[in-house]
Amino acid sequence: MNILVVGRGGREHSLIMQLEKSNKVDKLYAAPGNGGMGQHATCVDINELDIDGLVHFAKEAAIDLTIVGPEAPLNAGIADRFQAENLAVFAPTEKAALLEGSKSFAKDFMKKYDIPTAKYETFTDAEAAKQYIEEQGAPIVVKADGLAEGKGVIVAETKQQAIEAIDHMMIERKFAEAGTTIVIEEFLEGKEFSLMAFVHENNVYPMMPARDHKRAYDNDEGPNTGGMGAFAPVPDITDAILEYTEQVVLQKAADSLMEEDRPFTGILYAGLMNTADGPKVIEFNTRFGDPETQVVLPLMKNDLVQVITDVMAGNDPELEWKDEACVGVVVASTGYPGTYKKDALIPFSEPANNTFVVQAGTKKTDNGVVSNGGRVLLVGAVGGSLDAAAQFAYEYLHVFDSTDAFFYRKDIGTNV
Repeated sequence: MNILVVGRGGREHSLIMQLEKSNKVDKLYAAPGNGGMGQHATCVDINELDIDGLVHFAKEAAIDLTIVGPEAPLNAGIADRFQAENLAVFAPTEKAALLEGSKSFAKDFMKKYDIPTAKYETFTDAEAAKQYIEEQGAPIVVKADGLAEGKGVIVAETKQQAIEAIDHMMIERKFAEAGTTIVIEEFLEGKEFSLMAFVHENNVYPMMPARDHKRAYDNDEGPNTGGMGAFAPVPDITDAILEYTEQVVLQKAADSLMEEDRPFTGILYAGLMNTADGPKVIEFNTRFGDPETQVVLPLMKNDLVQVITDVMAGNDPELEWKDEACVGVVVASTGYPGTYKKDALIPFSEPANNTFVVQAGTKKTDNGVVSNGGRVLLVGAVGGSLDAAAQFAYEYLHVFDSTDAFFYRKDIGTNV
C-alpha cells in the first residue's frame, strides 16, 4: 500500500515510525512532515489545511490510505473531501470531529447522553462569565470553545486568574475566534489519564491507557502546554476503571454519535480525571493524542496498517500489547509555552537501550537539524518497568544539559 500521513508533529512522526515496520507498506509519505520524518518517509511540501492539494497528491501518487494526525484539517472537513473523491481516509468527518472542535458542543453532548463530566456553563458574554466566576469561586477551569493547539484551557487557582483568562480569551482574542465562546467548568480533583480507541461506527477497540503531563515544569507546576511527556501503562488505573471507561465513555460516545447521525471513524481520545466518584471526561479529542501516541504505539504488538484496515472493514483488530512500559519526555524550546526562539541546533546522539527519538518542531538545514517550534522532540524508551524506561530515556537526555536553548521535565515516569 501507498500510505500518506497528514501532519508535521511528534504524533505523526511516531505514526510513521510504526507504519514503517509494516510489510504491507510500499511507499510512505508525510505532508508536510518535519526534520525527522524524512528518515522514514518521503516528505511532500503540502500544508495540512491545503485539502485541495492533499486530494490532488493522493490521486497523483495513487495513495491507498490517508491517516490524518492534527485536529485542524479534521475540523476543516478533510475526511468528507477524501470520501467524496473515493479516497480511503482514516479520520472522522467534520460533523463527528466537532466533538473536539467545539467544547460547548462536547459538553452538551455529554450532558444529553449521560457521559460523566464536570458541571459547566457556556458563555458568549465576558461580563456574564466574570459574574459566574464571582458566584462559583476558585479553583475553576476556563476553556476556549474552539481549537487552540492544547493551550486554550486555564486551570485557575484564584478568581483573579479566572477573570484574567476570560479577558485573554474573549477581550484580547488570544485564541482568535476559538475564544469568542468559552466554557467554565467545575474543578475536578484526582489523577488524569488518557484512553484512546480505534473506532468505526459502533465498534470500539481501546488501546492501553497513558498519562500525559501538561504542566511545563516538574511536579506539575507552571503553565499548561501541549504536553511535556507521557508514560504507559498507568499503574493506578485498574482493569475495573478501564472497563467502566470503555463502556460508559468511549462506547457510549460512539453509539451516541451514531444516534446523532455523526458516525465516527478514526481515533477517539478521552482525556479523563479519575475522581472519587469514578472517571469523568475532561475533554474528547478526535485523533491520536500527542504525546500519548508516542508512548502507546511502541507497546502495541500489532501491525498498525493491519489494525487500521481491519477497523475500517468492521473487523476486530485483536489488539495485543507488550508486557512492558514506555516513557517519553518532551524537549521544548526555552520560554515555551510563551515566547521562544527557533533555529537552535539540536545535539543528537545515538539512541541506546530501547531508546528512540521522535521529532516534532524541527527542520533540516545544511548545518543539521534545528528547532522550529515550542515542543521540539520527544525522547522515549521502552523497559521492563516504568522506572527502567525512565532511566533509559533520561540517560539520553543528558545530551541537552550543555545548552540553554532547551529544557525538559525531570520527573516524567517517576511522578506517576
